[in-house]
Amino acid sequence: MFILKKITPFIIVALLFVQCNGNKSFEISKGQVGNILSTTTVQELDAIFSSDSLVKILSEGDLGDQASRYLVEDDQYFVYSKIDKKKLLEIEPVNQHDSVSRIKSIQIFDPRFKTVNGIGLHSTFQEINANCKINKVETTFTSAILFIDELNATIVIDKSELGIKDFTLQKVTLEQIPALAKIKYFTVWFD
Repeated sequence: MFILKKITPFIIVALLFVQCNGNKSFEISKGQVGNILSTTTVQELDAIFSSDSLVKILSEGDLGDQASRYLVEDDQYFVYSKIDKKKLLEIEPVNQHDSVSRIKSIQIFDPRFKTVNGIGLHSTFQEINANCKINKVETTFTSAILFIDELNATIVIDKSELGIKDFTLQKVTLEQIPALAKIKYFTVWFD
């Protein structure tokens, strides 16, 4: 019993340390999406996603013939879960046809990927606005794009979430975005 009293504080500290460490394989921060860092190269993706399925769509747009205009322009790497076959990530490298190219951008498709503040695909505008500094809002015909410099990320909110049905470039301000508006796309940029 005496030994148990001596060891118990160490066990508690160890458990807290492990619990606070969290699961880094789904963490989003500036220059990181899960186990992918800003220094990660394309050739490392196979090892990083060895327990998942990595689908490589290599561009053929630089071949210069007439058929190439109908093909994919940029290399794309899709990560799917082997367990439930769901798409997790879409990765685009800086340079095409280059195995040592770094990553240009990663689009998030899995809600398990979150920032330390809990911002992820299922977050609302209210949660994003409370936990991140939105540096700029740009408007397209169909959406509002939020630029978050602290993450080097863009978050797209569909105009239908804003109550705007017009197919126009009407400027959208932060004040116009409803608190419960949902994310359509979440992309982290590494360049």
